[in-house]
Amino acid sequence: MNLELLKQLRTSVVITGLLAGAMTVSACQQKQETDPSLEDGISEEQSVPMSAEPAEPSDVVVDAPVSDVEDDTVATVNNDVTQISYLCAPELAVEATYKDTDNQVVIGTAKGTVTLTKTNDGSNPEVFEGSTAIDGNEGFVQWRVAHKERETGVMRTAGADASNVSTYECKKTEETPEDAV
Repeated sequence: MNLELLKQLRTSVVITGLLAGAMTVSACQQKQETDPSLEDGISEEQSVPMSAEPAEPSDVVVDAPVSDVEDDTVATVNNDVTQISYLCAPELAVEATYKDTDNQVVIGTAKGTVTLTKTNDGSNPEVFEGSTAIDGNEGFVQWRVAHKERETGVMRTAGADASNVSTYECKKTEETPEDAV
């Protein structure tokens, strides 16, 4: 035999010895037996009594400002509703409640409240319109809000006389409309 063949044989013997030792050690280790009842429970079909009454929902969704329900442990705040206060010129305080999932905004002022529907797919500006005046009478309201955070808005409103349009330039503020009036 030549020297090269002996080196290969020695390496093979060492590797085989290591593998045999590892198998012996693993065979000696105590293995945990599986619980037969677990397998039986999985393979058996279990009958569950069912009620004819519909299940009650476990999640409660509240359409309220975060400040009203932040300490409540039962209610869940709907993240698709955003309230923003604006101060407008000529002087008018506006509370806008955006309902993004419904593509609506509810505009509240001292003159009244109106729900407007989004009329475009864009986000800058977002355009909302309604077919009644803020006081609920005949007329229209248009609300255009711009910027990523809805920082500025323009409201156009008119009563029965559609040619007499009032325009308000509005800017987002941290105070509520009650503080501004």
